[in-house]
Amino acid sequence: MLIGEVARRSGVSARMLRHYESLGLVRPSGRTGSGYREYSGEDVRRIFHIESLRALGLSLREIGRALDDPGFTPSALVDDLILRTRERIAAETELLTRLQRVRAADPAAWEDVLQVLALLRALGSTSAGTRQRAALASVDEVPVEALAQAALGEGDPYVAGALRWALSRSGGGGAALLAEGLSSPVAAVRERAVRSLAEMPGGEAASLLRDALASPDAVVRGRAALALGAQGEAAAIPVLVDMIVAGRNDTDAADVLSSLADDAAADRIASLLAGRIGDGTTGPPARGRLTQALAGIPGSTASRALTGLLGDADPAVALTAAYLLRLRGDG
Repeated sequence: MLIGEVARRSGVSARMLRHYESLGLVRPSGRTGSGYREYSGEDVRRIFHIESLRALGLSLREIGRALDDPGFTPSALVDDLILRTRERIAAETELLTRLQRVRAADPAAWEDVLQVLALLRALGSTSAGTRQRAALASVDEVPVEALAQAALGEGDPYVAGALRWALSRSGGGGAALLAEGLSSPVAAVRERAVRSLAEMPGGEAASLLRDALASPDAVVRGRAALALGAQGEAAAIPVLVDMIVAGRNDTDAADVLSSLADDAAADRIASLLAGRIGDGTTGPPARGRLTQALAGIPGSTASRALTGLLGDADPAVALTAAYLLRLRGDG
């Protein structure tokens, strides 16, 4: 076949075929009497092999080695291609994410695009100060997706605080993005997610925090309970009592329980605390913390529980109960 027919059948231009020949990749098997290149069936098969390997991402030099070196083994080269492809996909995914965030900011002019790009770069800076300044920029300039991702990954407490502040003022969408962090396999990410949700206003964040009360992560449960309890949510009460027993943020938990102990909830809270004191499974330090927590609970149920502890076998618990009863005017 002459070069024109080969080009038509293979889809490879005559110019590219000549380039392959100049590199030694394909050498026409013969010439016509007029000196035109003449390709054999084997030459055409080699052309298809070259195109197939190009489609995998091999360079022309790598293709030459693959086709002509008898000792060539493809596994290492294929591994390298896999690595390069993954890197390219990661780079393009990052670019796509950046473009989506720029689009979410709804820029009106190229100056706005450049401003958003500058803020996105600043959020990813190695400088904590630069990240904090970006977080404190106008919430209209920083896409909420970028703020949420940054908040879930931020280890510096000052920058994290600025990001939570920005998210709390970012309007809709932030709570749902943070919720994805609650199921992260990384404990630090889960804690950042619940801390950020705790500072977000609105019913969506509160609903997500209520769901978090059942989290298998004790830190997530505790953060959710403290936030919900401060908002007057009675659903947080059992988790707050558990926190006192475990000695995890127990002082904060006791304070929130005290704030929840209105006329409707005081007896329930006192009964829960007294029940944990007397259930036989709670150790002395935890019983002491539970006794102290009764101090902030008004009503007769708490007073009766403290009176019952006056003869407790643990002298520390008995003394604490007596002291608290005197403060309440019951002793």
